[in-house]
Amino acid sequence: MRTYFVLTILLFVNYSLSAQDSCACCTANHSAFDFWVGQWTVSNPDGTFAGNNTISKQEDGCVIREQWTSATPGYTGTSINYYDQVLAQWVQLWVDDQGQSLYLRGGIVERSMVLQSDLLPGADGVSRYNRVTWTPLPEGKVRQHWEVSTDGLNWSTAFDGLYSPI
Repeated sequence: MRTYFVLTILLFVNYSLSAQDSCACCTANHSAFDFWVGQWTVSNPDGTFAGNNTISKQEDGCVIREQWTSATPGYTGTSINYYDQVLAQWVQLWVDDQGQSLYLRGGIVERSMVLQSDLLPGADGVSRYNRVTWTPLPEGKVRQHWEVSTDGLNWSTAFDGLYSPI
């Protein structure tokens, strides 16, 4: 009986240690957006300052959190980004201090992360798709290109930012 008890304890300890060593989000899919992680200064296409962004991995590497501070005084926002294993897609939920939110889904297309919304009604009464593409560039920089479309075919730029590491 004592041998059975000791064996049971050893199996439990071994299982507990191996469970602690496992990493639920250490897959290639979960790390596909890691190129965006860092502290950034962001500039517009004309070189003017657009804002600062801090992108960090949280929740044991399962979540990428964005904390945006715009050059426009008083405008901030945050996003939660994660790889949804059920959908087999990346998801972003953006919320800003103006009460606006955006829900995007997608994944890697070639070397870029491309996330897109469903058709969403705008405050102006016009429904639009939103598509945001992040592309890693030389020297550790990242381009974020946000586009909008009313038909999903013709796109116009809403934001084009160059992320440079701080």
